[in-house]
Amino acid sequence: MIAPHPSTPVTPARTDRTVRKAVVPAAGLGTRFLPATKATPKEMLPVVDKPAIQYVVEEAAAAGLDDVLMVTGRHKRAIEDHFDHAFELEQALAAKGDTVRLDAVRDPGRLASIHHIRQGDPLGLGHAVLCARRHVGDQPFAVLLGDDLIDPRETLLSRMLDVRDRRLGSVVALLEVPPEQIHLYGCAAVEPTREEDVVRVTGLVEKPARQDAPSGYAVIGRYVLDPAVFGVLERTPPGRGGEIQLTDALQELATGGTVHGVVFKGLRYDTGDKADYLRTVVQLACERPDLGPEFMAWLKGFVAELDGAHPAHPALPAHRHIAA
Repeated sequence: MIAPHPSTPVTPARTDRTVRKAVVPAAGLGTRFLPATKATPKEMLPVVDKPAIQYVVEEAAAAGLDDVLMVTGRHKRAIEDHFDHAFELEQALAAKGDTVRLDAVRDPGRLASIHHIRQGDPLGLGHAVLCARRHVGDQPFAVLLGDDLIDPRETLLSRMLDVRDRRLGSVVALLEVPPEQIHLYGCAAVEPTREEDVVRVTGLVEKPARQDAPSGYAVIGRYVLDPAVFGVLERTPPGRGGEIQLTDALQELATGGTVHGVVFKGLRYDTGDKADYLRTVVQLACERPDLGPEFMAWLKGFVAELDGAHPAHPALPAHRHIAA
């Protein structure tokens, strides 16, 4: 599923698309993960052995988006450092001949041309997107949220880019969720099209009550936006939570018939809360060829113990010492 490090070859992306830029909002305070995020950005929390935000940038790069702008905050310097060169570390690894770790250290900065801008005031996702206006200009662009990790075997973002190229306007990713969960998401009212996985979005509501939801389709953290969204965001007043909501701006665009949705039925990992984060780490660790067999063997024993099948705690394999 996720390779040990991102130098694993991927299928070449199309190079004739009109969308080449991606925006990754990463200025949130990460309060749900305190105290871990007191000094460490939530986007830098490790998912096995890579920070969550690296998976997102890898996804953008695999879809052919070679220009990535990260919208960060004052306490997010670690993100900038991660995608920069680490000269002393690289020199030390090169001197040891440790090419595997050297590639792993160098790969983040080689994924794309990566830029950074600070949001300043934490005024919501809509404001973070608006901060990208000068960098994006009058071009369509993608927005990828770091809380949603899409399995790299899926083609969601590429599909959204194809829909944008053919239909223009903006495209959002939709996921059908149980009714009791819809209040956690932006929710889309939709009409079918002739394509099974594409719908026209006629309206959007931010985190509606279950009885007020126009459908079971939740907007998840992938967008391909027309630059017209900037003008709408400029005049969008603060909404739910006192923040400028991207959903509110897309609602205005949807009334003009220029927003479509791609219905996603693939593998998605939600790292937005503690329980889902832990499930994500376990799932991805089990998929790793270098970790999975040994880890799953231990995990099966641990679960059996919890079920009362074994009186003793299953032992972890002895650690193999690797020189620092």
